[in-house]
Amino acid sequence: MVEAKSYKETVNLPQTNFNMRANSVTREPELQKFWAQEQIYERLSQTNPGEIFTLHDGPPYANGNLHIGHALNKILKDIINRYQILQGRKVRYVPGWDCHGLPIELKVIQNIKSAERAKLTPIELRRKARDFALETIDKQRESFKRYGVWGDWEHPYMTLSPEYEAAQIGVFGKMVLKGYIYRGLKPVHWSPSSKTALAEAELEYPEGHKSRSIYAAFKITNLAKAVEKSLESYLEKLWVAIWTTTPWTIPGNLAVSVNPDLNYAVVKPDADYAMGKDKLFIVAAEAVERLSATLGTTLTPVATVKGEDLENCTYQHPLFDRESKIVIGGDYVTTESGTGLVHTAPGHGQEDYIVGQRYSLSILSPVDGNGKFTAEAGEFTGLSVLAEGNIAVIEALQNVNSLLKEEPYEHKYPYDWRTKKPTIFRATEQWFASVEGFRSEALKAIAEVNWIPAQGENRITPMVNDRSDWCISRQRSWGVPIPVFYDEKTGEPLLTEETVAHVQKIIAEKGSDAWWEMSVEELLPETYRQDAEKYRKGTDTMDVWFDSGSSWAAVAQQREGLRYPVDIYLEGSDQHRGWFQSSLLTSIATNGVAPYQTVLTHGFVLDENGRKMSKSLGNVVDPVIVIEGGKNQKQEPAYGADILRLWVSSVDYSSDVPLGKNILKQIADIYRKIRNTARFLLGNIHDFDPAKDAVAYEEMPELDRYMLHRITEVFAEVKDGFDKFQYFRFFQTIQNFCVVDLSNFYLDIAKDRLYISATDAFRRRSCQTVLVVAVENLAKAIAPVLPHMAEDIWQNLPYPTPCKSVFESGWVKLEEKWHNPELVKLWEELRKTRTEVNKVLEKARAEKAIGSPLEAKVLLYVKDTKFREQIQDFNPIAQGEKSKSEFWEAKIEIEPEKTEDKTTNNQQKFPDIFYTYKNFLSDFSNTVSKLLSGYKKALGGVFLMIILLLSIQLTVTVVKTIEKLPLVNYIMILVGIIYTIRFVTHNLLFAKSRQSWLDKIKLTAEDILGKEALSTQKKNLADNTVKQSATLVYPEGVFVPPQKVEFTPEPQVVETETLPQQPNNVKAIIPSGNGVDELRYLFITSQVELLESPECLSNLEYKSILDSLGIGVVKADGEKCERCWNYSTHVGDFSEDPTICERCVVALAGEF
Repeated sequence: MVEAKSYKETVNLPQTNFNMRANSVTREPELQKFWAQEQIYERLSQTNPGEIFTLHDGPPYANGNLHIGHALNKILKDIINRYQILQGRKVRYVPGWDCHGLPIELKVIQNIKSAERAKLTPIELRRKARDFALETIDKQRESFKRYGVWGDWEHPYMTLSPEYEAAQIGVFGKMVLKGYIYRGLKPVHWSPSSKTALAEAELEYPEGHKSRSIYAAFKITNLAKAVEKSLESYLEKLWVAIWTTTPWTIPGNLAVSVNPDLNYAVVKPDADYAMGKDKLFIVAAEAVERLSATLGTTLTPVATVKGEDLENCTYQHPLFDRESKIVIGGDYVTTESGTGLVHTAPGHGQEDYIVGQRYSLSILSPVDGNGKFTAEAGEFTGLSVLAEGNIAVIEALQNVNSLLKEEPYEHKYPYDWRTKKPTIFRATEQWFASVEGFRSEALKAIAEVNWIPAQGENRITPMVNDRSDWCISRQRSWGVPIPVFYDEKTGEPLLTEETVAHVQKIIAEKGSDAWWEMSVEELLPETYRQDAEKYRKGTDTMDVWFDSGSSWAAVAQQREGLRYPVDIYLEGSDQHRGWFQSSLLTSIATNGVAPYQTVLTHGFVLDENGRKMSKSLGNVVDPVIVIEGGKNQKQEPAYGADILRLWVSSVDYSSDVPLGKNILKQIADIYRKIRNTARFLLGNIHDFDPAKDAVAYEEMPELDRYMLHRITEVFAEVKDGFDKFQYFRFFQTIQNFCVVDLSNFYLDIAKDRLYISATDAFRRRSCQTVLVVAVENLAKAIAPVLPHMAEDIWQNLPYPTPCKSVFESGWVKLEEKWHNPELVKLWEELRKTRTEVNKVLEKARAEKAIGSPLEAKVLLYVKDTKFREQIQDFNPIAQGEKSKSEFWEAKIEIEPEKTEDKTTNNQQKFPDIFYTYKNFLSDFSNTVSKLLSGYKKALGGVFLMIILLLSIQLTVTVVKTIEKLPLVNYIMILVGIIYTIRFVTHNLLFAKSRQSWLDKIKLTAEDILGKEALSTQKKNLADNTVKQSATLVYPEGVFVPPQKVEFTPEPQVVETETLPQQPNNVKAIIPSGNGVDELRYLFITSQVELLESPECLSNLEYKSILDSLGIGVVKADGEKCERCWNYSTHVGDFSEDPTICERCVVALAGEF
């Protein structure tokens, strides 16, 4: 008797320690610790064979917690660096911090009680600021490291370090020697809220600012000769009309500018115009109609003059006793707004200043550092120019009948980016860098830099071309001092090569605090010390953009092992007017070259609705919470650093990028798909050693060779995306590869041969060879973006590798021969066909016609002749045929071996009558076996019913003898019925139970008749037991796996010409084909039948008839194999394994 078998342990299920869940909160720090202990980055940055690669870090401010913009920036940099490491280059990444300036100073002051602030000395403030900056750096450094960012974290650059400050002083000194540094009284952006001058990069221009704009008139007192004749008759009533959005600057007015090329009209308002009674106004001729509507009166031209002819006409200031001139302005004088004449105050605007210089006008700026009018403003003294002072000026103009109209005007206005409050233009004594001296060189260098995206060049070029001189001085304590001394009597500055070099040396040793701690005598070089009492130290510090703009000198040029110019700068798009520009200007001014070869910019992070993130809107995404999770883990789950990094790779960062909870969920889902794909790959190579088990490319089935070709295409696309900094291409390609190419296609098909084939079967080893190529290169390709997952994959490779880390293994490794475009067309057609087949299968599944595709048989019609001929080779088994083409032939060599005859003992045990009828009983037993071998066979079913009826009749006959006995009669009937039901359900209802029952019958018959009596073929062996060995001879055209095939079946004489339906005791039927390149495996169905015509599909319930393709789905033939779940007509043909198919029988024998 053969017991029912369990085949669970014979299936090759995946095995791996690579977890399905990332467990990022614990696993990522473990991997980061592994990198640190093994010093992976440190070793590769020194020992990689390629050239040095330097991405120079733009320093963030050390003044608070990091936000999502910092994460975007640093992760992008790390993706670039890790990719270059994998390319074999010596990556030297030195992270940096900007430590000086007002942001940190304000943070310190906020933490000091108001009573103590007044007592705070500059050196005390500097020490507190330094401590605050260093503490913040430590916090930010840990956050950056948690993002998975590699770098020289133990030796970062900080703008407060002595060596950095000294290098910065050196840049300043070189610019002094070249004559680019000067001191002058000029209008600068001034922040009353911060009490310091600001550079353009320290400004922001928010939408929605409303100014109180005015139209005012100044009385003409004298006419220029050019207009004397034409306008003399109007002189007594003639006024010049101006428009301004800053009425508070009227006290500083020293001229009115006109455009020399415009025509100007003398206009007369309506008689009832209250503001213009008995007045004539000079305005731009083109603006007359617009101004009529604005002023609410019809302006009638009475005369016209050229703009250039108005030059040197004079007018009376309406509020102060002084006359000023009409002057020629620049292109900024237009008719788009205002009157076409521009109120000019040289102390309150850059363009005004330039005009004033040309006409030798004084630089009047009656405003102090707090933004209040000084005594020079007369009655307005002490009033805030941005508040009550502005109102007072408007009222004063109205009182003297100079005000024509006041109205609100919405426009962009400069705000202090730190205090978020409006700034003003104010003339002060400041130190400047003259851009004019090297502007052309800078523009030339810009054209030679690689700007990504290309519009970056278009942004920075006009900024440099149009910019004014750079104000580099600040009236703050926390910064690098401008190393200048002033003569106590004359105020003349002392700034020479010798004095600068001496201060630079001191700062290199003691830091910039020395400027405040040491005396003038100590700070001066030896040759000036005798006159030390004549000088005082300057109190100005350098603009922080000069600090960071000198980083190329302090880091790239000064540190060993780096290169200058560097390979790349990468920052936000706002840095075109910030760090990109300040670095360019200092480098060009001192060395004549740009400090970078490539400049890459990214946008800002917005919420999912495209809004700017702010606490008030509640839409801020905190990178710490994204990685570690929030207080409510359900609402704010811990995603880990890799998912944040994957988001960075998914967006087109060249413009603003969105982020929110929904986006993170989507990214996490894609991350899991990649991880699950990697887990499947690892799990199915657990018993594979590439060094021993790999299958040669030339021997592989076509499917595997096609997959290797796809791998070459995929990773070529990934590499091109990395090379061009287009990481969204990496994201899309890897996602598509893992989901579409692998999970949905190749791995779906591969499960059959991976799970049910023999461990070392050719079809399995070939697939595993491809899986190893896929998983190793997947780990390498995702490593720049998903370093933790990549390392986790590498650490879980089940075979030895020469590299401890995936980053030591280098970039993706592919062989040229794998790239085989000739395979593409056919396989693309096959994949399209598979997609259409799946649609029909899914419909059948949805309607419960089949449980899984393996329960189906696909009927396929292909219209295209060439394609039909091609796929004929993918369907080697013609279902229903019983010819030798269905199987591989087996030549049997028989070796007789004498054994003891056991029939004598049997004859002694049983009466002769059994031997008289033993042939009859043997035939009867075999007949029963055949009839009951499958419950779907009709005759077998009829026979079962006959037996059932006879059993019932027998039961009835037996109980008739006691039918007259009350109660017992019914009990016996009930017992009989119950036993009959139990017998049928336990022995006849299922294939396994029927086979078990037949085995019992056979064993009983063997005991009674002798085992040899059960087979007529046994007579030919003359009571000898035969041991057989088979040598397989493959038919022409059949793929031959590179393995030796041997098996030993039960004794059986086999015809070599043909193999008909196999008897029960045949050990194996070996299927044709290579077990891979077949439609049944491609579609994951049990059978496929190719049709010559689509007509037979018309009556099918589940079908799809297209122009070029016809598909039908019906129930598969045969029974379900208990091991592989495929359906086969050969299930039940094998006595020792009656519940499995012919493939599984051979697989268990180790040959499939």
